[in-house]
Amino acid sequence: AGMLLRLLSDVRWRAANPTWRGLPCCRRSASTTAEPQAVALPAQAQVVICGGGIMGTSVAYHLSKMGWKDIVLLEQGRLAAGTTRFCAGIVSTARHTSLELKMADYSNKLYQQLEQETGVNTGYVRTGSISLAQTQDRLISLKRVASSLKVMGIPCEIITPKQVAQLHPLINIHDLVGAMYVPEDALVSSANVSLALATAASRNGVQIHERTSVSHVSAQKGRVAAVETDRGQIQCQYFVNCAGQWAYELGHSGEEPVHIPLHACEHFYLLTHPLKEPLASNLPTIVDPDGRIYIRNWQGGILSGGFEKNPKPLFTEGRNQLEIQNLQEDWDHFEPLLSALLRRMPGLEALQIMQLVNCPETFTPDMRCIMGESPTLRGYFVLAGMNSAGISYGGGAGKYLAEWMVNGYPTENVWPLDLKRFGTLQSSRTFLRHRVMEVMPLICDLKVPRWDFQTGRQLRTSPLYDRLDAQGARWMEKHGFERVKYFVPPGKDLLDLDQSKTFYKPDWFDIVGSEVKCCKEAVCVIDMSSFTKFEISSTGDQALENLQYLFSNDLDVPVGHVVHTGMLNEKGGYENDCSIARLSKRSFFMISPTDQQVHCWAWLKNHLPEDSGVVMEDVTWKYTALNLIGPRAVDVLSELSYAPMTAEHFPSLFCKEMSVGYANGIRVMSITHTGEPGFVLYIPIEYALHVYNEVMNMGQKYGIRNAGYYALRSLRIEKFFAFWGQDLDAFTTPMECGREFQVKLEKGMQFVGQEALLEQKQHGVYKRFTMFILEEHDTDADLWPWWGEPIFRNGRYAGRTTSSAYSYTLERHVCLGFVQHFHEQTGQELVVTPDFINQGEYEIDIAGQRFQAKAKLYPFSSLFTQRRRKEEVELSGYQRE
Repeated sequence: AGMLLRLLSDVRWRAANPTWRGLPCCRRSASTTAEPQAVALPAQAQVVICGGGIMGTSVAYHLSKMGWKDIVLLEQGRLAAGTTRFCAGIVSTARHTSLELKMADYSNKLYQQLEQETGVNTGYVRTGSISLAQTQDRLISLKRVASSLKVMGIPCEIITPKQVAQLHPLINIHDLVGAMYVPEDALVSSANVSLALATAASRNGVQIHERTSVSHVSAQKGRVAAVETDRGQIQCQYFVNCAGQWAYELGHSGEEPVHIPLHACEHFYLLTHPLKEPLASNLPTIVDPDGRIYIRNWQGGILSGGFEKNPKPLFTEGRNQLEIQNLQEDWDHFEPLLSALLRRMPGLEALQIMQLVNCPETFTPDMRCIMGESPTLRGYFVLAGMNSAGISYGGGAGKYLAEWMVNGYPTENVWPLDLKRFGTLQSSRTFLRHRVMEVMPLICDLKVPRWDFQTGRQLRTSPLYDRLDAQGARWMEKHGFERVKYFVPPGKDLLDLDQSKTFYKPDWFDIVGSEVKCCKEAVCVIDMSSFTKFEISSTGDQALENLQYLFSNDLDVPVGHVVHTGMLNEKGGYENDCSIARLSKRSFFMISPTDQQVHCWAWLKNHLPEDSGVVMEDVTWKYTALNLIGPRAVDVLSELSYAPMTAEHFPSLFCKEMSVGYANGIRVMSITHTGEPGFVLYIPIEYALHVYNEVMNMGQKYGIRNAGYYALRSLRIEKFFAFWGQDLDAFTTPMECGREFQVKLEKGMQFVGQEALLEQKQHGVYKRFTMFILEEHDTDADLWPWWGEPIFRNGRYAGRTTSSAYSYTLERHVCLGFVQHFHEQTGQELVVTPDFINQGEYEIDIAGQRFQAKAKLYPFSSLFTQRRRKEEVELSGYQRE
């Protein structure tokens, strides 16, 4: 087992490493079994980091690089002795989202120079990686990743099975259709990388204390105040939870619990003795997702593990062991992965197996890691839940979190990883146990667009759930809330539709088309109860005064008016995009996207003065929201309320309490979030069923039907409506997406983000939100765009799509995205003018295939889109509004 100990780098190197031994906090005798000399903990520090694995050491390294020196890192056992010690050490940049891809690319570059910087051998070897495809769909998935890698400047190519055999002669290629080769991927000893980061951090002044357990974090007035350990208290301003699989318990141990939804599963890999002809150290790593395994060279032999279909969750019962000793071998459980390995490398039959390693890996409810500040406790930061990609993300994730702490925000939009994307509802032990059993196999499963988790469902539901379900609703989940995708008409094969997983035209195409047609010509009902709803009020003018500062549009409107506004940060970017109705002089009703529930609440709480006198209430659960879309919505509502609903009586962007049927106190707003005519009804939940039944009965003569969010998406995208979380984010300003008219720049009022917007108004913007209509794209036969596709202008990369949908009105695919202007020689960003947009020739890259697209900065005029009766009118003839 000597080689195993070398692989796992059992921290013995410190005895022989003078730079480490000289540090007072980590003195250790030449024997690793001896206890270190106890050195008193400091009484206070600016930052305390809990966890000495790859995440904790990366955060310490990057904070110290950014000039923060007063940092203490605490580790309950020894550095790098948790999951980091057992990590397979594969640094792979082949990721599905551009954010994760950037993190992995940064990590790779960091580890490459770390040995030179610190003198610690990190075992870095650039081997490259080959991802295999056994099916055409898998190959499409790899081609989509390859498109992203290429525009990021990371070398990558799609190769044939024969080329795979040339790169790795032991691989059986008979069942392959192709592969993706990333030559700059690497292998490292992950424990040594962690120790190298710790060495550099300690040279920069970070104090490291091993064998020190954190019991809980104390708070004062909603802020971190101190950390309690088994060796005394440390007062601090910031606490960073990098405790890996222990992060959940640590979060719950404090006076103010911090919910960190993650759960450990057992993860297995196999170690072998060297082959007769030992494998070359630079042999590419093999990732075989269809076989659910990865294979890397390990000291002339092989290390191979994978993600089985029936994972074993760990430690649900409570506190787990201090340091991870190797858990029980389970050969029966590993057998399917071993079979896949022997199929992929048939020459291994006679190989001597050294050991089956079993160690915990933490997984999260949506397969993305968790980082950021707690919504309830200021100064409490988290970085954990790596879904077995810890070494790939370690460098990049530590950098982003350090930037977040020092500057208040990272250099990239990290919302997809933000702790605030979860609420308390994802912290149930049972939910996490069931969800991670689904998540772990999904790491290898094919990621087709619009797939849904099957576990932890029906958690938050509208009162109409059963009624809609009985009518053929097909459900998706957002922030734990069930939302309808579309309704399967009677007589359709239900099973077929549920199994529909493809990169091409989906089976629901015609169903959604008929829902869209009904929205255009008659009236549809969409249950949008999942929207986040806050009521904000005060006894005097405090609510208006504070909201005017926190929102970019003018909220001092007559009672009953609805304002569409952004909630911006200092850089002018959208922290939230919402609609606010003025209910009275002193109260406001705020409607935000579903996944804003935790984030928006925390943002407002953190930015309102303590003595503001403003009262906020989350009323999301109090109201069911029904969106009535279509030209006949007016008729249905006026008949049900006996009140005129035409434009002169009920203008656009108006809000009024009305009775509908027998029910009173219903807030009706003339807004549909799609650009189509109609109303949203906010109904107290006890009346929801009654109002829904009344609306459906009254609407029958007008051709009413149910519709879902896929129809909504198609409608809003063809109308060039940007949605927060898809198109808009904290790095997107109103000036960049054509919403200057929603900003009160001319009114002499101060608001957050004002300076950044004035700067953009004066000097121009560096990206512009643009609408693309695909030309010569065959909806039936060609791959569909979904989001994240590279945009090319005059043959040069110019940005990415953010969302897309088929427009049933235009009978074309529409993509929305941002166009940037990079200098040809230097790559520097330049100002993007409307002329720059209009004068370019555009292509959208879908899995390596480029399709011509027409760019527009305005939606098609509504006159035009009402009906495309005249077939002879060519797309190019359309006039701008």
